[in-house]
Parts: sequence; C-alpha cells; structure tokens
Amino acid sequence: PGDLLARAIGMGVDTVTISGISELKEKEILAYAGVKARNSLPYLDAEGMRTRLRSVPMIRDAEVRKLYPSRLAITVVERQPYALWQKDGKISIVSADGVPIDAMHDDRYAGLPLIVGDGANERLDQYRKIIDAAGELTPRLKAGALVSKRRWSLYTTENVEVRLPEIDPEAAVQRLARMQRDYRILDKDIVALDLRVPGRVEVQLSNEAASARLENLSRKTKGKV
Repeated sequence: PGDLLARAIGMGVDTVTISGISELKEKEILAYAGVKARNSLPYLDAEGMRTRLRSVPMIRDAEVRKLYPSRLAITVVERQPYALWQKDGKISIVSADGVPIDAMHDDRYAGLPLIVGDGANERLDQYRKIIDAAGELTPRLKAGALVSKRRWSLYTTENVEVRLPEIDPEAAVQRLARMQRDYRILDKDIVALDLRVPGRVEVQLSNEAASARLENLSRKTKGKV
C-alpha cells in the first residue's frame, strides 16, 4: 500500500542510473539489486540492495542512493579479472584479491596468468612478487603451482618445472634469470630445475638427454680401458 501511494504522488522509481560497470550489464545489476517496477523511493530498502549487490562475486563494493523525487542511483566497483585459478581440474577467473568471480567459459581470458593448486588464489600477492622478480623471464613463465600450500613451482613455456624454495622465492627467481642470461639454462634439454637449496642447483635432464649423457660417459670409460 505504501508503495502504491508513493507512486501515486510522483515518488515511484522512474529512472535508475547505473555507473561503474564494464564486465557486468545493466540488467544484471537491476536483477542483483532487486529493483522492481512496483518500488517507490520512500519505501525502497537501499541498504538491502547494497548488501545484495556486494554479495555478487564480481562486485567489490556498491552504493545505492535515493535522489528524490523519483531517481535511483547505483554505483558499483567491479572486481577485475586478474588470473586463472585451476583447482581439482576446474578453472576459475579470480580477481587481484583472489576472489573467484566466474568460471572459465571460453578463451576470452586465456591470456591471464595461470595459478594452480589448493589455496593458490589466496597467495596471489606472493606470486605477483615472484613474477615481478623474474624480469625478462616473465614471458616464458606460463603457470605457477602452489605445492602443499607452502612453496611455488613455476612452469615455463617449454614445460620446464622450476622448483622454488619456501623462503625468499623471489631471490631464487632472480638467480634463475641470471643463469638464463649467462648460461641459457632454460634452453638446454632439461625437464626440471630445483632451486630449493640456497647456493645449489639440481638439474633434471630429459630422458633423451640423460640417455645421451650415459652413452657418452660409457664411451669415455671404455676408451680409458
């Protein structure tokens, strides 16, 4: 009854102004907020609308204002897609604060950084620092996997696994960048680099490279007999 009377005296919601959206659509905002044709401004629950909007994963913050006599202004701050998070075989799009905001439906966000593993989305800040420390190596890093919620392994575009230490992984990545600059280590026939022990690098050769190395050593041994 209150809404009916308010609309009768010119205080219905005649205009809704929505600002701050880029990923979401206006009709989605209206649906999430719960704006109905029967609403009137005096009886509209602006705080309830704000709460409903803020419960949407894509929305980080929202403001709902009544502008009498008949206008409603909605302002939202969207969470922006920042990375892809793979867990249990499923890929989600996450924002910079690690909140999953959508499932991966197509290749629209295929160029975003990929993180893998339980809790990896909660450690995005650390992963960002690791990537920053990689410098010129960054384009060659295609994914980061959080292992046992403790440390990161990086995967290069050549599918080389780089195992980083739990403590100061950024320094280890800087060391990797120096080794690549000086020795082109990532261009070798290898499948893994272990940098978990300070001052030491363990290299795992590919099966082909390991076989060739054993054969070469065997020939050298026979030559000495």
